[in-house]
Amino acid sequence: MGHMNVRLYVEKQVEGLASFAHALDMPQAFQQSAPSTLVPVDQHVRFIREVLPGRPISMQGCVVSVGESDAVIYQELRHSDGALSAAFLTRVAHVDTKARERFAWSTRARAALEAHIDTPPAEAAPRSFDPDAPALSTTDINIATARDLGIPMIGKGAVPQHHLDVHGCMSPSWIIGRISDSVPNLLYDWRKRVAEAAGGVRMGAAVLENRLRYHRWPKAGDLYEIHTSLGSTAEKTHSLVHWVMDPVTGLPWATSQVVAITLDLDARKAIATPPAMLEDLERIAPRGLSL
Repeated sequence: MGHMNVRLYVEKQVEGLASFAHALDMPQAFQQSAPSTLVPVDQHVRFIREVLPGRPISMQGCVVSVGESDAVIYQELRHSDGALSAAFLTRVAHVDTKARERFAWSTRARAALEAHIDTPPAEAAPRSFDPDAPALSTTDINIATARDLGIPMIGKGAVPQHHLDVHGCMSPSWIIGRISDSVPNLLYDWRKRVAEAAGGVRMGAAVLENRLRYHRWPKAGDLYEIHTSLGSTAEKTHSLVHWVMDPVTGLPWATSQVVAITLDLDARKAIATPPAMLEDLERIAPRGLSL
């Protein structure tokens, strides 16, 4: 596509969080010997201006709110001219590194978190999703539902060792990365036809916004299946709902909803989709899943 993949954005977000943890009086949170760490529970990402290879970017962040054992962290990536590239709102949980069960912040950590509370800029606000909107419980998300509805499976595999974080669980960047890698299995040919209908432009794709929920954490060798359903359509955008499932237990590893476009790679603009091709999309990715 000529721009940074969503996996790399989240990889930078995680690295930024690890760096921020030092300022939050949790310097060992992302070390192998740490008794506790920070894990994402619910995340909203806006991709605003694409990052091209070799272009300088920088990250800043703040704490938005603090709960008993969780907090909402804001992070942003900006270009060298100050233009906002991407914005992340992540609800992180404070968990032990063995069972990944939540427990309360220490007095020092809470004080450090509260000392970094600030307000994210208005330009970074979510547009397509409400990060606080009610969502399905983990127990209501089952692989049988996707199979019974005829929702296509667009990817599957086993978690490799090099996709794990320092605590032995699949890294968030590779969860979104596996979804991204699998989407062409569903939409490559369809997007190619959209590009042909637009006059044969060079075809690409881009995600504008993403809400991710992390339910459970796979380890090396665990199996996963990705089932994808259509969320909504518009002339230039389409929304997809992804369920990353454990085929052994039937329960979810993660769920995600994205707003995406088919991209004219030369003009770097969204391609309008003819109505007939939106009908094709309804057939390719039947509706039925939600977060």
